[in-house]
Amino acid sequence: MKEVRIHNDVVVYLAGLFDILIEKGYFSFYGSSAQYIDDITGFIKQNIHTAPQKVAPKHFAKYGHNMSYVAYRRNKRTTWYISFEQTACHYLIRYITNNHVDGQFLWKKHGKKQHRRNIAFAHLLF
Repeated sequence: MKEVRIHNDVVVYLAGLFDILIEKGYFSFYGSSAQYIDDITGFIKQNIHTAPQKVAPKHFAKYGHNMSYVAYRRNKRTTWYISFEQTACHYLIRYITNNHVDGQFLWKKHGKKQHRRNIAFAHLLF
């Protein structure tokens, strides 16, 4: 089985996400925020080998070469997208985002109403 490596930029992002989840009121307790982050990283480590992979759109080329991504539906409203480079011996996680922030770049067909909703929710996370 290939090794899963996480780029330092992603580690920094997840550390910041921990604080954002508390500050924005998504979670009231640090333990809940930590568990949320652990669920994301756990999904990556356990499922990246078997989850359906898709070629990442050109928009994500700025994060790496020959990028692919897998989706992790955390709940009814939020799907996380894990972008990575793959070699013969490992997966390198280069970028993590969700449907509220970058969903418009991943959905092939979406209406203007959905796009506006994504933009409106994006400010909640960052």
